[in-house]
Amino acid sequence: MIFKSSWEIDLMRKSGRIVAEALDRLTRLAEPGMTTLELDRVAEEYILKRGGKPAFKGYRDYPYTLCASVNEQVVHAFPSGRKLREGDIISLDLGAVVDGYYADAAVTVPVGQVSEEARRLIAVTQESLQRAIEAARSGNRLSDISYAVQSTVESQGYSVVRLFVGHGIGRSLHEEPQIPNFGPPGRPPFGPTLKPGLVLAIEPMVNAGGPEVTIQEDRWTAVTCDRSLSAHFEHSVALTHEGTEILTSLDGAG
Repeated sequence: MIFKSSWEIDLMRKSGRIVAEALDRLTRLAEPGMTTLELDRVAEEYILKRGGKPAFKGYRDYPYTLCASVNEQVVHAFPSGRKLREGDIISLDLGAVVDGYYADAAVTVPVGQVSEEARRLIAVTQESLQRAIEAARSGNRLSDISYAVQSTVESQGYSVVRLFVGHGIGRSLHEEPQIPNFGPPGRPPFGPTLKPGLVLAIEPMVNAGGPEVTIQEDRWTAVTCDRSLSAHFEHSVALTHEGTEILTSLDGAG
């Protein structure tokens, strides 16, 4: 695990603020008729205007600023000329880097009026992230975060995607430790102890159907194997001596 100093976390607050503001703007623009490529352009323009750089563009040859995953798409979907339609749900996954330090976050939002199933899936996934952040406390173990997600999700009849995990974040977009969204709570064999200075990108991905996903021909877009709906939420979270801070929230509350 890589621990951050207070000045490093200060820099990550800047990148986190840009991500939070950009996602807030994209959420309000995600309406019927908007294309995912238009959302990508808005995201890139906003990040650059605020003095950051897109974190995803060029990362392992990913060609866009935004990951825009609609309905059965789980993560990493390319923006395109696809127009959003009434009843869709869309995951907006975005990262920014400022002065060499990264932040990463995601939200899933409804497009117009959506089904009760879609609303409930979004609510449960968001709740699982909140429970995971509550578990991200000094003295707990990493696996307490994983268990918080899994127990919340499965208690409501949904499934956790296991192919992808959360991660540490800082001078790199992806750092150790990896954070699975499943596993037993924090007894000694199950993960290191959490300490101040750790910054984590916690990101539950939840399917309405089974947990299995498959990667499309573009080698990026992941979709549910049973084509059920999928939702994704993420925050970059810093553990400090004062408590837990959400770096990618507009209010920063832990």
